[in-house]
Amino acid sequence: MDNLNVRGKNLYMDNEPIQLISGAIHYFRVVPEYWEDRLLKLKACGFNCVETYVPWNLHEPKEGKFNFEGIANIEEFIRIAEQVGLYVIIRPSPYICAEWEFGGLPSWLLADSNMKLRSYYEPYLEKVDNYYDVLIKKLVPLLQTNGGPIIAMQIENEYGSFGNDKKYLNFLKDAMIARGVNVLLFTSDGPTDLMLQGGTVDNVLATVNFGSKPVEAFSKLQEYFPNTPNIVMEYWNGWFDHWGESHHKRDPAEAATVFEEMLERGDSVNFYMFHGGTNFGFYNGANFGDEYQPTVTSYDYDCPVSEAGDITPKFYAVRDVIAKYKDIGKLLLPEPITKMNYGKVLMTESIPLFDALEMISKPIERANPETMEKLGQAYGYTLYRTFLKGPNKEAELSIQEVRDRALVFVDNEYKGVIDRWKNNTISFAVPKEGVEISLLVENMGRVNYGPRMFDPKGITEGVRFGYQFLFDWTMYPLPMDNLELLGYSSNIEKTKGPTFYKGTFNVEEIGDTFVELPGWTKGFVVVNGFNIGRYWEKGPQETLFLPGPILRKGQNEILVFELHGTITPEVSLIDTHKIG
Repeated sequence: MDNLNVRGKNLYMDNEPIQLISGAIHYFRVVPEYWEDRLLKLKACGFNCVETYVPWNLHEPKEGKFNFEGIANIEEFIRIAEQVGLYVIIRPSPYICAEWEFGGLPSWLLADSNMKLRSYYEPYLEKVDNYYDVLIKKLVPLLQTNGGPIIAMQIENEYGSFGNDKKYLNFLKDAMIARGVNVLLFTSDGPTDLMLQGGTVDNVLATVNFGSKPVEAFSKLQEYFPNTPNIVMEYWNGWFDHWGESHHKRDPAEAATVFEEMLERGDSVNFYMFHGGTNFGFYNGANFGDEYQPTVTSYDYDCPVSEAGDITPKFYAVRDVIAKYKDIGKLLLPEPITKMNYGKVLMTESIPLFDALEMISKPIERANPETMEKLGQAYGYTLYRTFLKGPNKEAELSIQEVRDRALVFVDNEYKGVIDRWKNNTISFAVPKEGVEISLLVENMGRVNYGPRMFDPKGITEGVRFGYQFLFDWTMYPLPMDNLELLGYSSNIEKTKGPTFYKGTFNVEEIGDTFVELPGWTKGFVVVNGFNIGRYWEKGPQETLFLPGPILRKGQNEILVFELHGTITPEVSLIDTHKIG
């Protein structure tokens, strides 16, 4: 077989021109039991290729400790794609953006305050080399040149939106080649002068990313690379949501019309996304334009296949366009996955966080409050405690700077929130006997795009009472990855503080369901030990997707961690997704 290659303005394979019609499906946003279902739907829509990023922070969660099991089993995802009859494009660059936590970079990089990201900085490149030694070895046997389905790989992601360090880009290219990558390499950037100047590499295929105006975008690409194939590596047919926004929607007919413009001209297109999936756990990213904007748990993206795997009107609109230009045969879809309404689940046990600290955390004592990364923690929450002597007149407690949201307690009494948005203060007086100050800080997702990516979490500088910095801190890291250690009380009361709630429910028929939390404020949900993500009453997302494979026949356990308390300690498992 003649591998994918570039000849002038065309892509060729087997000595024949080929037009790639690709769709993005991120294996790390879909439970493995559903990989085949989503890939079959991509094939059924008329696509010939699947594209996925590779998140470094999923595969090396702690430095030198690698994970390629379960939802991280990228090799299995690629093999299933091949069995379905799809080519595969892999984007394994250290940074991926993707609205994913820290753009895929591992948080432990930020334990080094001097770390320089995405540049020719040798301490950073050393970490990349160690990661590539493991990752690339797994991908090489699956390259097209070795009989596998991987036809192309990306060296960095939208680098022109960040920097112009060509020595760094060439380092990544050479690092891949030296480890046996001999398929087509490419970059992808926005279609502007600055982005194409900064993000492209000599003798590497350049592609562009956009959501509209393909003629203008490809004209700019051709200005810099005359006689190169027109390839959009990210055709944004939908968009993602931040907390507090309205849910984004894009008209299916309009998205299909722009797609047809490109298909008719022979351009190659990668739909971003074809199926978005879910930011399970604490893996959502964040943006920072005028202010910090964390992304919601759902990555539905309003694309052809919904977060829960349903066929949408956009699927049919896109398929109809492809059918005009390609022989894609009769529509054959997998059997629909059952949606179940399991009803209400009463929380029968609970334990306040302050009572559970010694069960799930070991205290660390330092003079200064430290960031999560310096405490060896990636995600979740950190509780900071100190004692303030009295008496003192009323003064303002302030945090320099909190990332991202802190609940303030004085002698375990809730006083309010200090967050990254308002950077507000909370005032109180200190009695003669003094007070214990507790600050529960939540990491709501590291910035994944732009110039503010150096985004350590927790308390980044210090805490002041009036003009005085406070010292002598006890810190409790709470990554929330060991909740099986919790002990509960059956005495459920109306609580106002951070509390773990547990309930059980029975399942006779397994199907997908959606967790609805009316009356709850902010927290996350774990089912049978699997963290399905965060909720927040400010929306737009109102339910959390609970895939059937997480459930089991018989008794199931649901755990809710709620920051502000709930009046009615129950949730509903319904058969309809409410994402805004």
